[in-house]
This record gives sequence, structure tokens and C-alpha cells, in this order.
Amino acid sequence: MTATTVQRKVPRPRADALRNRERIVAAAREMFTEFGPDVPLDEIARRAGVGNATVYRNFPDRDALVREVVCSVMDRTTEAAERALAESGDAFEALERFVHAAADERISALCPMIRGTFDKHHPDLVAARVRSEELVAALMDRAKAAGQLRTDVDSGDLMVAVAQLSRPPAGTACLQADRFVHRHLQLFLDGLRAPAPSVLPGTAVTMEDLRQA
Repeated sequence: MTATTVQRKVPRPRADALRNRERIVAAAREMFTEFGPDVPLDEIARRAGVGNATVYRNFPDRDALVREVVCSVMDRTTEAAERALAESGDAFEALERFVHAAADERISALCPMIRGTFDKHHPDLVAARVRSEELVAALMDRAKAAGQLRTDVDSGDLMVAVAQLSRPPAGTACLQADRFVHRHLQLFLDGLRAPAPSVLPGTAVTMEDLRQA
């Protein structure tokens, strides 16, 4: 074989296969939110409109599917942060848009899955987490530089509040709580504005602090 030999290309997934995978992930996200991470995979397949074999062909076990759902949600919140940075000239408004978008992704329902179901150090999860954390930090840094965000908070403070104020978690009337979520998040966001009306106890919480907790 010569150096000019054409290399074989890895075949790209068919469009219908990609659509099926997206439908499975979307259905799983909905059902994990409604019923928790132990919902039968057969039910997820039924909601996605695919056969059981299609689910297992894409995701060999439950952990693989849960991981994909969590990564998908993190990617979507990251995209929301990117849009907020690009589209909003007001730094605090961009932060607000991200927080409300994160709540719409129901990250509070997925937080227990991150803690208890699969390898937290999987490369896909780590990459999604790093990208998300960098963009959240960029949003907060921009708002601080503009003098709009109090300086004694960090990204860990923000994400703890988003998760807690977006509760209840999966399987406990999660969908019925929607009418409270954005109201309470806006109350929290108003408390983040500078100048700060009070001194917070303790120190700012980072994402690393949360991982070590």
C-alpha cells in the first residue's frame, strides 16, 4: 500500500438512527423527571415510539441512558448560557435568562441521578460539566465586572439555589410545582443584585466545594 492509498472512512450513523436516539433521550428525560431514574426501560421505549431492541442497541444498560440524559441536559443549559452571553447586552439579564432556562431543564430532578447512578468521572460527563461550569463562571464574571452582581457569591451558590428552588425532585409532583419555580428563582436573583443589602455568612461556594461536599 502506498501513502496515497485512500483511507476507509468510518460510516456515519443514518439519519433515522440519530432521530431514534434523540427520541429515546427525550422520552427518558421526561420519564425520569416524572417518575425517577428507576422507570422501566420498556416504558421509555414505548413513549419514544421505538422497540425495546432499539433502546438497548443505543444504550446497553440503564447507567448509559441516565448518563446520556444528564449530559444532554447539561449541554442544553450550556447552550442557554451561550445564547445569553451572545444575545443580551445586559450582563445581569443574561444571568437571569440562564437561571430560568436551567430550571426549565428540570436539573433539580436530575441531580439525584448524578449523585447515585453511574461513574461521575466518565469522560462524557466530565467534558459536559467543565463546559457548563466555564460558561456559568463567564456569566457571573461579566455581571460582577458590570457592577450588577454582588461579589461575595460564586457559581456553587448559584447552582445550589437553582437546584433547591426548582424542587420537588423527580417522582414527587415535579410537574405540578412549575407555577412556583420561576417566581422563587426571581426572588433569589433579585437578592444577587449589587449593591448587596447585607453581608452573607461564610464564604462563597464554588463548584469544587460542591463536589467535595
